[in-house]
Amino acid sequence: MLELAFIANSILLGIGLAMDAFSVSVANGLNNTNMKKSNKFIIAGTFAFFQFIMPLIGWFLVTRIAEKFEKFQKFIPWIALFLLLFIGIDMIIEGEKNSKEKSKEALTLGFMALMLQGIATSIDALSVGFTISDYGFKMALICSGIIAVVTFIICIIGLCIGIHFGSKLSKKAAILGGSILIFIGLEIFIKGIFL
Repeated sequence: MLELAFIANSILLGIGLAMDAFSVSVANGLNNTNMKKSNKFIIAGTFAFFQFIMPLIGWFLVTRIAEKFEKFQKFIPWIALFLLLFIGIDMIIEGEKNSKEKSKEALTLGFMALMLQGIATSIDALSVGFTISDYGFKMALICSGIIAVVTFIICIIGLCIGIHFGSKLSKKAAILGGSILIFIGLEIFIKGIFL
């Protein structure tokens, strides 16, 4: 039977790791106020999947190839910054374009943009491999599963918040959403480089 402390630690780890995905979910909700229920599940599921797989990859790298993983660590903030800047700037440009065209259609999140968001918001979860490196594979798998479930729930909440406020902000929502993504990218970068 799983220890209560293990489950509690995994939930707390999931909450901490899901904060970037939550913010991006809010931005996505701001961006598309007419989002279908199925799209909410796809977006939240994508973030949950990456938050599930990244700690496992980190665990594997730490337990099998630790030296190479340590060298890769210094690139994580740069990768997250690049991906979120790219997506955020694109969202702002599209928001401005739609604002000028007075289009009533919501901006949709493409497959590639969603994948990039998933990677950018979960890449720091690779470092969780250090935290769970003393676990066996089964425990690492369960921990990653708990992180994924927590992330999914938090992202659904973020999407609902974004949709609620996005409908009130109208066409400026995409610009705000893009700005949030850029801010998150800068925050990840600054934390990773200077802290």
